[in-house]
Amino acid sequence: MVENIELLGRVEKALESIRPYLEADGGDVKILEITSDMVVKLELLGACGSCPMSTMTLKAGVEEAIKRSVPEITAVEAINITAHDDPRAKLPHVL
Repeated sequence: MVENIELLGRVEKALESIRPYLEADGGDVKILEITSDMVVKLELLGACGSCPMSTMTLKAGVEEAIKRSVPEITAVEAINITAHDDPRAKLPHVL
């Protein structure tokens, strides 16, 4: 459980900076936990939950934004990452 409200607020603010890009592809993220060893655990929502590019989005987008704003965070993990070769994976529909 997230104990430090100030830390949670800073992570949430970092997510707000990239959320419009996630939402543009029909996705989003939800903070589930910040562990005692400063790992943010997220759930990928919407299109992000089934996208084969979710690993790259998580590392290059979400984790980078969080670590830039909250340097004490050591890692960001998603509980429901989709493998690029998962036959159920779906790319988002882009207009």
